[in-house]
Amino acid sequence: MTGFVLDIGTVRAGLDRVELEGAAADVGLSQPEWREQVRGSFTVERSGERVSVRGSVQSRTHLECVRCLREFTLPLEAPIVVYAERSGSTSREEQEALERDDFMLFHDGRRLDLRDPVREALLLEMPITPVCREDCPGLCPKCGADLALGEHDCPRG
Repeated sequence: MTGFVLDIGTVRAGLDRVELEGAAADVGLSQPEWREQVRGSFTVERSGERVSVRGSVQSRTHLECVRCLREFTLPLEAPIVVYAERSGSTSREEQEALERDDFMLFHDGRRLDLRDPVREALLLEMPITPVCREDCPGLCPKCGADLALGEHDCPRG
């Protein structure tokens, strides 16, 4: 198995434990925020042509604090649940509707592509307004000095 494309043929019928790892770029996460590997730990249940994947993915992203504008590293862990059936098991219209509604993925009998669900799960875990720490004082509104460094010579009138 390479990256986040699961080789279904290597997964035992019933329950199996699978560890996957790949570069952030392989799942569509952009540089420079995503410089580190993405790791996934999954329980895969295979019953005939149906596959369900449950687990989590982890990585670290490099963000800029909205208060002090310093770069910081934020570890993220996101849950993943994916249901998949073999392509052709339902009509083309029904398949497209199920994929569009993010209810189910489809595989070709050999591989199941988990890259999109992995990328989406990690992006959903990112904060809208990232801060390096909850008590970050930010920058001085007058002169722009970093208030975390202590007192400075700006008249705060």
